[in-house]
Amino acid sequence: MNNAPIYRIVFIAVLGGFLFGLNMAGISGAVNSIKELFSLTDNGIGLMVSALTAGCLVGALFTGGFADRFGRRRIFLAVALLFVISSAGCALSYNPPMLTLFRFLSGLAVGADSVIGPMYISEIAPAGKRGRLVSFQQFAITIGILAAYLFDYLLLGRPDDWRWMLAVPALFGTVFLVASFFALPESPRWQRGAVRNDAGKVAFRELFSGRTGRVVALGTLLAAFQQITGINAVINYAPIIFEHTGVGGGTALLQSCLVGFINFLSTIVALWLVDTKGRRTLLLWGAAGMILSLGYLTASFLLGGPELGVLAALLVYIAFFAASFAPVMWVVTSEIFPDRIRARALSFSTCVSWMCTFLTVQFSPAILNALGGAALFGIFGVFALLALLFVKYRIPETRGKSLEQIERELNL
Repeated sequence: MNNAPIYRIVFIAVLGGFLFGLNMAGISGAVNSIKELFSLTDNGIGLMVSALTAGCLVGALFTGGFADRFGRRRIFLAVALLFVISSAGCALSYNPPMLTLFRFLSGLAVGADSVIGPMYISEIAPAGKRGRLVSFQQFAITIGILAAYLFDYLLLGRPDDWRWMLAVPALFGTVFLVASFFALPESPRWQRGAVRNDAGKVAFRELFSGRTGRVVALGTLLAAFQQITGINAVINYAPIIFEHTGVGGGTALLQSCLVGFINFLSTIVALWLVDTKGRRTLLLWGAAGMILSLGYLTASFLLGGPELGVLAALLVYIAFFAASFAPVMWVVTSEIFPDRIRARALSFSTCVSWMCTFLTVQFSPAILNALGGAALFGIFGVFALLALLFVKYRIPETRGKSLEQIERELNL
């Protein structure tokens, strides 16, 4: 398969990643209008917003089994259709329970796409370009986040602005659905029959036993470290963190855009280096950069530091994360799991990642308010150090190797 068809197919596949970003970030501009319209308490808003994460957990957990049974392409079609239905439902909701239900359905689509996207691309990509092509999934997510901020900004203040904000993914979801139906082929690995035949014989307990269990543990721990080093806490609570340093809260939109832009630029660095420098190198550099920036943040909150220094350290932390763990985790986990368990193992590791996301986002404000920024960033710094040691001593280099070669080297 030459480059043109591969890149066209990957472009269609990562439209799901773009919708992932749109759905995750698009709610930020709509929250205040929804809260005022439905007279919601903070707990009510929290339930509505977190319904998407709950859906992500469920969607990620079951997608692997369905992908083995029905094929990768059919799952893409189902995910695209679910993006359209859930986004339209959110926009047309007339009470909080209805909105919460459709947010949960949006989460099912996001969770399913976080499994099927990297898995499908890893199965169709040539070995020498697999890292870059799988990383396009994360790149599409960052573009979706930036697009969500832009659409929220343009639509804010219009009549029923929140409905239009939440309807935007339905438009792009329709494009994703049509493109997937007409131009997205089935994964050759699944189409040959070997994957679905072997996968059907794999008991769920095999994921946690013997050599297979060790590889699943490696991928799952890497997925967990991606989240427990604090990225979603920093992105979600940046304005609150800045307020703790004395920076005014009125710059929240500017901060969000700046964070999104740094995230976007740094992901381009990963696209450029992942197939030349290798997966382990990027992960090690990323962990080292996060340790240094989190150490500075811990010291700044403990001893007092300049506001611009805190801002710079946060942006450095985000840059190192976005150029390493953000895309490379998806690359490595889609490569190290053998064909017969790839779908189910990715479902499990991605589900754990979403669970860590939920726990990090839920408990970070309490730690910040009760113990202060030094404790919060100190905890994240310890996890970043553990992540560095884990990558150095446990994660294999997979750059330039076929999936079959990786499987042989891992004795699977």
